[in-house]
Amino acid sequence: MRKIMIIAVLTATLACSKNDNSGNKDVLKEEPEPAAKVVTDPIAEGKSLIEGSDCLGCHKLDERMIGPSYKEVSAKYENSPENVEMLADKIIKGSSGIWGDVPMPAHSGLSKDNAKFMAKYILSSK
Repeated sequence: MRKIMIIAVLTATLACSKNDNSGNKDVLKEEPEPAAKVVTDPIAEGKSLIEGSDCLGCHKLDERMIGPSYKEVSAKYENSPENVEMLADKIIKGSSGIWGDVPMPAHSGLSKDNAKFMAKYILSSK
């Protein structure tokens, strides 16, 4: 009888301490997804991404360093959706032989959208 009383008290205690899962321990609370970043100015976003990356170690806006200046790139390629796509791919995959012997390393951790913002900034720098 004593065991039944202990079990009853424990059951009542557990029943009173139910959480949002209503006692179902198998249900996990889902974390809300982070809100997508709304980009109102893709050129400014591209500039910010470039300034926060390693790009400025090899490129400058109006002066050739290890790689071409952004103005040289924008003079060579028209600012078109196709060229934004092409440059974004080169930023992500790397490139060599177009501007000299030193290859541009791949930036494979960069999202396609961010690489496109960077390319849009570069092509806008005429």
